[in-house]
Amino acid sequence: MRKFGALFAAAALFGASACQQPAFAAERVVEAPAASRVAKEGAGLKTAIFAGGCFWGVEAVFSHTKGVTSAVSGYHGGTRRQADYKLVSSGVTDHVEAVKVTYDPRVVRYDELLRIFFSVIADPTLKDGQGPDRGAHYNAELVPLSAEQRAVASAYLAKLKKSGLWSRPIVTTIEPAKTFYAAETYHQDFAAKNPRHPYIMRWDAPKVSALKRLYPSLYRAEFRRN
Repeated sequence: MRKFGALFAAAALFGASACQQPAFAAERVVEAPAASRVAKEGAGLKTAIFAGGCFWGVEAVFSHTKGVTSAVSGYHGGTRRQADYKLVSSGVTDHVEAVKVTYDPRVVRYDELLRIFFSVIADPTLKDGQGPDRGAHYNAELVPLSAEQRAVASAYLAKLKKSGLWSRPIVTTIEPAKTFYAAETYHQDFAAKNPRHPYIMRWDAPKVSALKRLYPSLYRAEFRRN
């Protein structure tokens, strides 16, 4: 995700863009099934980590989700010394781009966040990449931060595998929690601060639009900034 390289070089409509990869076909929006195992996390704010390709889009969708109080872009795993955008985006570290989401389960449950994630953010059949971005640091991974979240995530992935909504195998994994390092300041609230950025317009704004269309009761027009 060398977002300041040349993407869509052949597409004059977009001009200079954000990623090093050529344009791909539009990402498929899927209305993922509702969870059979509903999360029961009790009162108080909860936190979970989601890795779903470029963190700009993951952050943008969850920042427009009701009940989410914070969505922080960052790097999960690896070392503190290498938690640097240039290093991570080169693919030489053990990090994945991820977003730490803090939410109020009285407004939006963890299983509902999973449904949003697989409907409009991540394709669970892709390994080592999402959208136009390629590399293990763009893997789609769920990182539960509690036993309840892990149980709900496991049950939900099992349901996705039986749903028949995807023709290819589900490969998204549930990963143990490691250290999360917040990304550089300029990455935080990126879509809100750069709505006309070609990468945001091409890849991430459509995800937010899909959230509004598929889950209007959970969509928040305001971008919840950190």
